[in-house]
Amino acid sequence: MKLKEHWAHNIQLSPFEVVMMLLSLISVIIILSMVLIPMDKETHKLLFFIDTGICCIFLGNFFIGLLRAPDKRLFLKEHWIDFVASIPAIEPLRFARLFQILRVVRLLRMSRSVLGVLLKQRRQTTMASLLLAIITIVAFSSVLVLLVENGEPGANITTAEDAIWWSLVTISTVGYGDFYPVSTVGHIIGGLVILCGVSFFGVISGYMASLFVAPDEQEHLEQQRQEFKHQLDDVLQRMEHNQQTMLQEISQLKQELQQQHKNR
Repeated sequence: MKLKEHWAHNIQLSPFEVVMMLLSLISVIIILSMVLIPMDKETHKLLFFIDTGICCIFLGNFFIGLLRAPDKRLFLKEHWIDFVASIPAIEPLRFARLFQILRVVRLLRMSRSVLGVLLKQRRQTTMASLLLAIITIVAFSSVLVLLVENGEPGANITTAEDAIWWSLVTISTVGYGDFYPVSTVGHIIGGLVILCGVSFFGVISGYMASLFVAPDEQEHLEQQRQEFKHQLDDVLQRMEHNQQTMLQEISQLKQELQQQHKNR
């Protein structure tokens, strides 16, 4: 029981922890696909590029956590496996990410309400969700478009680099036109990626607007609190004044009654 409490105390559940777990799961699936599924050279290279990008995110998350940790020695003791599993280009070490998945799953089980935690940290949840969605869509769309377009007559997306560049350009809705799908399925994939990109930029625009609007709302709420506090103070002062007036009138009335009693 004490070990469980120590674990929960030292590792705080956050939206980015959940995203790291999901990215670890995606990375493990990618590694298993590269090892077990026969594929051409370009598809293998593309999966390697995607996994290396995920490794860079893991390393960034690790060093950010290390810099923020109050006890860096304890952080290294508990998270060293994350660093080992984030080293690119060494496939056997990447299976160590299973430990990261198990750790976060254990943390999720100990948390009473994951949804409550995510709702309390809405800004982190928004950013973490966007990060996960962008990585997932770029990864899957680049793999799918390469598999679909490779071998098609007149296809210009034939390498891993072309597929990643097309996916990034399409999701950002820039549309350079230097690489484009020529097959019907490729057009469908491109259309879905464009719709996702438009949605992402809408969410990001709303998020950025909230960053500027939020301080004004906080100031407005603070002003309302101050006004309510002043009104409450005025009411309390009036009540206190009325109470004192009533006590004085009661005391005066009591004296008059005593005086009348003496006169009798």
